[in-house]
Amino acid sequence: MNSIEVRNLTKKFGDFVSVNNISFNVKKGEIFGFLGANGAGKTTTIRMLIGVLEPTSGDALVGGFSVVKQPEMVKRKIGYMSQKFSLYNDLTVEENIDFFGGVYGMENDELEERKNWALEIANLKGKENLLTGSLPGGIKQRLALGTAVIHRPEIVFLDEPTSGVDPISRRNFWDLISDLSAEGITVFVTTHYLEEAEYCNNIILINAGRLIAEGSSKDLKTKYLSGKIFEVECEKSIMAMDLLSKADFVTETSIFGKNIHVVVNDKFEDKSQITGYLKFHGIRNIKRVDQIVPTLEDVFIHLLEQENNARQN
Repeated sequence: MNSIEVRNLTKKFGDFVSVNNISFNVKKGEIFGFLGANGAGKTTTIRMLIGVLEPTSGDALVGGFSVVKQPEMVKRKIGYMSQKFSLYNDLTVEENIDFFGGVYGMENDELEERKNWALEIANLKGKENLLTGSLPGGIKQRLALGTAVIHRPEIVFLDEPTSGVDPISRRNFWDLISDLSAEGITVFVTTHYLEEAEYCNNIILINAGRLIAEGSSKDLKTKYLSGKIFEVECEKSIMAMDLLSKADFVTETSIFGKNIHVVVNDKFEDKSQITGYLKFHGIRNIKRVDQIVPTLEDVFIHLLEQENNARQN
């Protein structure tokens, strides 16, 4: 059963096409990752799906209701958390919870029960009178999630929810997302942290408003990357990457931190070929060459390279 069904959804701003004729489904209770770089069209898509931005064409069913014809019904089915956490910094923790509970028509025992739950997941029991603006980013993030789902929605949309928080807070936040999914809540999350997609049941990659790949993390890695990948740590990494990109046994190269990822083809023999090639071209201090398991970032870069090559041809 699908919680979300998107059909030929398009959004234009003048001549600029922000979202270009996309279609996909999201199953009930799954964690669905909508991934792409900043400016890829993620937030525009999510704003159409929550009923606050009208599509130029196409439609989507969210919780069984049309975002075009029934946006107010859609809003009753969902929770939403933006990348700015949707909280009021000049209100206390308790005032924020009471406000959002009131927006969703909650009161008395029901509100008190859910307030206690929100305080617990944010680790704010006994700190109800703290100003929200004084909270650390990771705590504020958890409180924002609590207020977004305080009314137990069927579907929750999280737009860049881990932006600007530390890695430990991000990991703890994903534990909360998993708990929501286990309760049967559908979680639609956008992020540009590609490593976070490992937590998702299904993933879509979007670039320049177009869907470029879909599947589980394992599916994406096996379907789109057939060649072996090696990580090279050496001096002059930019120069080394440029040199390797010209080697006949190399398909693609990219920079990962200070290291180089190299995708090889059927002309590749063994890793000494990489070492020998670099030394022949003047790169002497080669610390290591190791075969690695591909990451989703490798997949994304590979797909972008394909798109760029297709446009040039």
